[in-house]
Amino acid sequence: MNTHVDFTQPAPGRRRPRRAAKALTAVAVVAALAVGGAYAAGIGPFADEGPDPEATAEARAFLADWSAGRLPAAAARTTSPDRARQVLSSFTTGLDITRPKLTAKAPKETGDGTVTVPFTARMPITGLGTWTYTSALPLRQQKDGVWKVDWKLSLVHPRLSDTEKFRLEREEDKPVEATDRDGETLSGATHPSLAPVLAQLAARSGGGPRGAVLLVDRASGEVERTEAAFGKKPATKSDGPVRTTLDATWQSAAERALAEADGKNAALVVLRIDDGEILAVANSPASGFNRAVSGTYAPGSTWKIVTSSALLLKGAVAPDDVVDCPKYLTVGKKWQNVETSEHPGATFRKDFTESCNTAFISLRGKLGDGELGDVAKKYFGVGQTWHVGVPSYDGSVPAPRDATEKAASMIGQGRVQANPLIMASVTATAVSGTFHQPSLVPGTEDTTTTTPLPREVVSQLRALMRATVTEGTADVLADLPGEIGAKTGTAEVSDDQDNNGWMVAHRGNVAVACVVEEGVTGGGSAGPVLHSLLSAVPED
Repeated sequence: MNTHVDFTQPAPGRRRPRRAAKALTAVAVVAALAVGGAYAAGIGPFADEGPDPEATAEARAFLADWSAGRLPAAAARTTSPDRARQVLSSFTTGLDITRPKLTAKAPKETGDGTVTVPFTARMPITGLGTWTYTSALPLRQQKDGVWKVDWKLSLVHPRLSDTEKFRLEREEDKPVEATDRDGETLSGATHPSLAPVLAQLAARSGGGPRGAVLLVDRASGEVERTEAAFGKKPATKSDGPVRTTLDATWQSAAERALAEADGKNAALVVLRIDDGEILAVANSPASGFNRAVSGTYAPGSTWKIVTSSALLLKGAVAPDDVVDCPKYLTVGKKWQNVETSEHPGATFRKDFTESCNTAFISLRGKLGDGELGDVAKKYFGVGQTWHVGVPSYDGSVPAPRDATEKAASMIGQGRVQANPLIMASVTATAVSGTFHQPSLVPGTEDTTTTTPLPREVVSQLRALMRATVTEGTADVLADLPGEIGAKTGTAEVSDDQDNNGWMVAHRGNVAVACVVEEGVTGGGSAGPVLHSLLSAVPED
């Protein structure tokens, strides 16, 4: 099926001693050299100061308004506001462009009173990809002294003119057919939350959305050139549906469980502990971004599984060691626990089960600056390249740049980034001792290299996670059968947003992870989701 979207626009005194005179002469020479150097560097009174900074500032403001969708404001910065508003609107809307990223480069003076500011445009076209090109803004000072963008069609794109315009054409294949591990058909109709996953599988097989931005003659509509092309047709016709590692039963239960997220953006991953095969990937909303696999989130206190591993590996702490849990701790900034709780004289076990931020931060000196990231990569595969079967984000644990950032990394904040796929895998590795690259389709390439966790560390981690269910913050799962272990997490996002809620858990041969955006707490938001999931599928 082809669809067409058109963008249509057209201080006399005594003689000084000889030595003093020499000294003064030397100073004078140095001063002269300094002044000369300044002239040579172009910073003296006759230096070329370059383009007026106000012109550059106006160009950047125009690009910022355009990027943010404030088109009337952007247009008002031009010499032809009405026309500019019409063209900018038609260009972005007609070509299905969302959230353009426009980056200004160094300004130039052209000699005729105009200042030119080149820029790079990255235009995301919905469902297809990003169209990248370069253009330039001409700016001219008006009679009132104000700089404005000298409006021309070509500033939007160099080839846009009174005689040529752009047209977007889309061509779509039928949705990819997929089956679960037992051959049961999977589709967006039967499992709506799989929609972004199935779209990624289609792209992997060479199908999926395709399209192009075409330059056409305004009068005849004749295509003059292809400006950008997206997607590609399959080299050969598929012999059948794509077989996945998914399990229809777990997938259905995961989708129903996300209803417990109360309409908030959420994501969930279920995988097998013994081989990393993914049993369910669920996203809410059901369409759009595959946040479960490709999302980037601070994992919050679920990351304390990795932090605990790093501490236990080097004998820096033991579960029964006393590690005080005060209400507040200042390291660069004032840190506190959820609901400003405190546990004086707590053991490390208690710190883990109650998810005490201040206790974990107090142990930061036990680890080298890059040690947490090294442990994450060496034992848990985080930050290595994973070949899951669809595009995935494989985590990042950069070395902290200062004490505040190191404190943050101890509790899964700062620049530590993960998603439900990563945290489900972290859970599986922690309770089995061995990392298995997660996979969504059989036979994916595995280039990871990891080291098994020592058996003693695994036993300690399992005991800590089990105690979190029986006597800690994950007690929402305590009424379920089986030796369930878990860890909750609350991750700060910004001053303007509620915290994200996290929970990871394991039972039998299954590890699960869930994030609920702006869920406030892990136990209160992700907890009910995992309770629903594990209740629906009692057998692993």
